[in-house]
Amino acid sequence: LKALGIQQTLILTGDNSVVAKKIAQEVSITDVHSGLLPVDKLHIIQTHSQAGTVTGMVGDGVNDAPVLAAADVGIALGAKGSTAASESADVVIMLDDISRVADSVSIAKRSVMIAKQSIFIGIGLSIVLMLFASAGKIPPVYGALLQELVDVAVIINALRAHGGKI
Repeated sequence: LKALGIQQTLILTGDNSVVAKKIAQEVSITDVHSGLLPVDKLHIIQTHSQAGTVTGMVGDGVNDAPVLAAADVGIALGAKGSTAASESADVVIMLDDISRVADSVSIAKRSVMIAKQSIFIGIGLSIVLMLFASAGKIPPVYGALLQELVDVAVIINALRAHGGKI
């Protein structure tokens, strides 16, 4: 997650400190809060949000549902485990595999980058076409056809977010 630009990662868990520290060590997280009730997790997320921090929460149980909903990005792991968590989350990872969280962040960042790129390409090409059309350099029928080509080009570019599997 650090390699993807995530600056701070916490573990908020109801588990005891021994279990929490073992998991933290496995995933290289140093800030561990164990023995928490769901309301404690919610309070920590709200405190970070009020401080202007973009928050994300990964959870897998019904107790995590309110915290997943309160976070800017809620990620439910192992959707078979809790319908409440899945329904409260923004992202659902079907497998109970914490390493998929980094994959999800990477996919999201790539998708946002491609979406912004598509917007700028579409607007840029449309403005150029409008300038040529308003100067009388492009007949209206050709302008309409060229605009359709711009739309298709933008859609094809946006499909790259799908990972090349069209």
